[in-house]
Amino acid sequence: MSFAKLAEMIHGTAQAPVCAVCAQPLGACVCDSQKEAAIGTSNLPVRVGRETKGRAGKGVTVITGLALAPAELGALATELKKRCGSGGSMRAGVIEIQGEHRDTLIAELARRGIAAKRAGG
Repeated sequence: MSFAKLAEMIHGTAQAPVCAVCAQPLGACVCDSQKEAAIGTSNLPVRVGRETKGRAGKGVTVITGLALAPAELGALATELKKRCGSGGSMRAGVIEIQGEHRDTLIAELARRGIAAKRAGG
């Protein structure tokens, strides 16, 4: 480690990364392109599938490809679990809902304006 990096760590003189468009710190950026990059938008389609792997044969409906902030994703997961009347979780940007609810979830996502496709058989 160089002396300059060590001094930055100790004295806090490191500069925060700034937006290339508006020259504001990334936390205070007002550009739509930077907000989308920070949220981690994805070009992947939203897929609603079913998995049993690693769950002792129990089926779980999995929603992948949602490009939402973690707080929004958590709120959506809570609302979808209530809609299906079952439990579930959110892990690494993937919503898991216990049971077979693919058709219900695709209809609910379409009602919210999110185009989702059924994955699997």
